[in-house]
Amino acid sequence: MIFASVGLMLPFERFVRAIDAWAAANAGERVLIQIGETQFEPKHAEWCRILPPAEYRKALDESRFFVAHVGMGSILQGIEARKPMLLLVRKPELGEHTQDHQRATATKFVGRRGIQVTEDEAELLSLMDEMTRRSGEVPDSVSAAASPELIGNVRNFLERSTGRTRPTHN
Repeated sequence: MIFASVGLMLPFERFVRAIDAWAAANAGERVLIQIGETQFEPKHAEWCRILPPAEYRKALDESRFFVAHVGMGSILQGIEARKPMLLLVRKPELGEHTQDHQRATATKFVGRRGIQVTEDEAELLSLMDEMTRRSGEVPDSVSAAASPELIGNVRNFLERSTGRTRPTHN
């Protein structure tokens, strides 16, 4: 199964139409799309507006690869599930977002193992074809716990902003 998601916040017509077109051309593949508030309703792929968290995680776990927008929540979920990912950047000039932060986010993930990023839906479909022909690399894992460096930086920030220091033990 291929799982695709527009995220939770904004509709993404171009994305849903592209994934549905791919599903039409690949009738042997099961495709599930979480479409959120997108107006277009797929005709060739299974779809839902919003999956409850447990069902979302199950769909992600059962998928061969994950197709999503360049939202950090979606990216982190894909990395956590260790799924190869294809990401399509939302374009504010097409009314897909209110600002251009997805392009900036995308630059941080270009070239990372297991993650492919594009701004073009035709290229997205080509990458989907490629992913179904071969097994994709999985992204590097991330820890569920904060690093000691991050914890130390947060502790130092809080101590400076409150004027309090941690008690010392002899």
